[in-house]
Amino acid sequence: MDSVEKGAATSVSNPRGRPSRGRPPKLQRNSRGGQGRGVEKPPHLAALILARGGSKGIPLKNIKHLAGVPLIGWVLRAALDSGVFQSVWVSTDHDEIENVAKQFGAQVHRRSSETSKDSSTSLDAIIEFLNFHNEVDIVGNIQATSPCLHPTDLQKVAEMIREEGYDSVFSVVRRHQFRWSEIQKGVREVTEPLNLNPAKRPRRQDWDGELYENGSFYFAKRHLIEMGYLQGGKMAYYEMRAEHSVDIDVDIDWPIAEQRVLRYGYFGKEKLKEIKLLVCNIDGCLTNGHIYVSGDQKEIISYDIKDAIGISLLKKSGIEVRLISERACSKQTLSSLKLDCKMEVNVPDKLAVVDEWRKEMGLCWKEVAYLGLDGPQEKLHRNALGASDLAASGIAFE
Repeated sequence: MDSVEKGAATSVSNPRGRPSRGRPPKLQRNSRGGQGRGVEKPPHLAALILARGGSKGIPLKNIKHLAGVPLIGWVLRAALDSGVFQSVWVSTDHDEIENVAKQFGAQVHRRSSETSKDSSTSLDAIIEFLNFHNEVDIVGNIQATSPCLHPTDLQKVAEMIREEGYDSVFSVVRRHQFRWSEIQKGVREVTEPLNLNPAKRPRRQDWDGELYENGSFYFAKRHLIEMGYLQGGKMAYYEMRAEHSVDIDVDIDWPIAEQRVLRYGYFGKEKLKEIKLLVCNIDGCLTNGHIYVSGDQKEIISYDIKDAIGISLLKKSGIEVRLISERACSKQTLSSLKLDCKMEVNVPDKLAVVDEWRKEMGLCWKEVAYLGLDGPQEKLHRNALGASDLAASGIAFE
C-alpha cells in the first residue's frame, strides 16, 4: 500500500531549492497570485513535463520507447489518469516530442531557444511557461525520466497542496546506504563515516535509512515560483515506494528501468486484454539469423529447440501462434520443424497480413502480440500491443 510521509512543515523566509543559474526572467504576475480575491475559485493545478529535444546523454530520450511506450508517455498517462490536474502540458522545442505529447492527450507549450539551452534550468522553463499561462496557480513539475510514477502518488500530493495548505511538495525515496567522507586525490587523509558507527553497523531492518530526493516531481504554488524557488514556504516531502523510484540519465539505466517498469509501472485504467494471437517473425526470432545453402542451392535454416518448446507451451495455454517472413522461405523446410503453425512467407506488407489474421479471428488489436525486430514492427506497434502489454500478459520475450 502506498504511504505518504510528510516532513516538518516550515515557513521560511529564504527557502532553499534548486535556484536557476543567473537571474530568472521576470514573471508576469497572476491577478490571483495564488491568494484568491473576491469569489474564491478552485486553484488551477497544471501538470508540466519539461522535454526538450537536445538531451546529451541519450538523444531524444524523452520519446525513445521504454517497454513499448515512449518514455514521456508513462508519466503523461499517470498525470492524465490521476484526474487532479485542470491541464496537462509538455514544454518542448522539438516537433517529434510535440506530436507524441498530443497523441497522449497533453497540451503543448513551445519553449523558446533561450530556455532550451544546455545551461537552461527547469526553473527557467517553468517561469517561461507561467508567463504565457496566467490562469495557472500551482505547477506540478513532473520529470519525464520517472516512468514508474502512479496516479495515486499525484492524487495524494494534490491533496497535500489543496487541502493541507502546503506551498511546495517534492518526492523523495528512502535509502539504506552508508555514506563516507570524500578524500581529494593526492591528499593523505583518512575517510570518516558520515551516517554510521562502523563499530556498531546496524542491520537494514534496524535502521530507518535516510530520505533522498528522487527527482520524480516538484509541486509549487505560483507565488513561490515568483520568488524564484520550487521548494520553500510551508513545504513537505512525499515518500514514494522504492520500486516506483526510477530515474533515467544515461544508457546504462535503460535496461534496468525497462525491467522495473514492466513489473511496477502503471499501465492505465483499461484492463489489459489477454493475448489470443502471437505473430512471430521467422528471421531473427524463430531462427538464429544463420542460413545455410546446400550443394543443390537449397536453403537450410537453424533454430533453437527452446523456441519450439515455447511455442508449444503457448499453444497449450490457448494462444494461437503464427509465423511470418518477408523472405521467400521454403514452407516445406519450415514445416519440417513440426511447429504446426500457420505461416505466410514472401510477405511485403506484414501489417496487412496480421490485420487480416486479426479480423479472421475476431480479435481487437490489444489481443494481438507481435515479436520481431525488423522495420515493419514500428507500424505494427502503433496498432498492436507494445512490449509492456506483452509482458503484463505473462509472455516472456527477449
